[in-house]
Amino acid sequence: MREWFDQIPDRRRIGAVKWDVKENELPMWVADMDFAAAPAIRAALENRVAHGVFGYSDLPAAWNDAYVAWWRRRHGLEMDPDALIFTTGVIPAISTAVRKLTTPAEKAVVLTPVYNIFFNSIVNNGRVPVEVPLLYANGRYEIDFPALEAALADPQVSLLIFCNPHNPVGRIWTRAELAAVGELCKKHGVTVISDEIHCDITLPGTGYVPFAAAGETCAAISVTCLSPGKCFNLAGLGSAAVYVPDPFLRHKMWRALNTDEVAEPNAFAVEATLAAFNESEDWVNEMNAYVAESRRFAEDYIREKIPALVPVHGEATYLMWIDCAAVTDDAADFCRRLREETGLFLNAGNVYGKTGETFVRLNLATSRKNVEDGMDRLRRFVNA
Repeated sequence: MREWFDQIPDRRRIGAVKWDVKENELPMWVADMDFAAAPAIRAALENRVAHGVFGYSDLPAAWNDAYVAWWRRRHGLEMDPDALIFTTGVIPAISTAVRKLTTPAEKAVVLTPVYNIFFNSIVNNGRVPVEVPLLYANGRYEIDFPALEAALADPQVSLLIFCNPHNPVGRIWTRAELAAVGELCKKHGVTVISDEIHCDITLPGTGYVPFAAAGETCAAISVTCLSPGKCFNLAGLGSAAVYVPDPFLRHKMWRALNTDEVAEPNAFAVEATLAAFNESEDWVNEMNAYVAESRRFAEDYIREKIPALVPVHGEATYLMWIDCAAVTDDAADFCRRLREETGLFLNAGNVYGKTGETFVRLNLATSRKNVEDGMDRLRRFVNA
């Protein structure tokens, strides 16, 4: 139903991080949808509010069952419900994993350009990030396996923080690629934290392979971070999970999440998750179709009207990664001037690692009207 996405709510003056901007500015930066949540989710939350009491909440078995059914139905992964642990967010879980599964001054590998908060989770906890740049050619990214193995072979490296699908470049890794990553990590004694929060935002007809589904090795050495937050636009409700098939690794994560006090749901987290996974699949399919249309429009627009830029075709996420090397060698300066002169607010690629210095990231999860406006502002700035 297109009207779910064409008619977006006014998010100014309600404390929305994304829309805390000047009146003439168009924010297409942080990974946050402008779409109202699915009707079933809103109804579930309204019913919960009507009850009027918001005390401590427990975690029912229905929460585990909802995750299991969704990943079985959508992604072909048969999860053990007891291998799921509630947590308040993917980033709290990653930071907890960094503290629990590594020691101070040890190293964590990231494949760059990658979600910038991975660096925060590493550095803020006294560990050292190691960048392994992805290979970029002809508008597509691949894993540099020789470089990855060289990094993993360092005895100080104990963790790989992996992004599947990959933010910001939009790659869905193949089963063979995931299996190869898993074998290299096992060979060198490295644990994998797989952030799969964007997994349900894919081009229609395109699926993703969970890291834990790529083989027994991958399942045994990994902690997978899951959440309805991105796909259903529920990030502000604090609802996520880690899936840990190996019982010894699971116990470590369970103990660590509880020690950090990020393993208990609030009064709305469970209700929203159940309504999302059990009742809102049609909404997700419609959202993916809508975002795919906007992606096609934006890619065609850039190729035809802003030929100095190169859109990297994404298979997943609602984000677009744009190569601006022909017009700038400093994406931060490019984005600063773009915002000052046109009001268009994008993410500079610099924050995603050294290889992002000539790229920008654009968020397509808004109305088609806003996407068209954003493209026009980008065209006027670049062509000027």
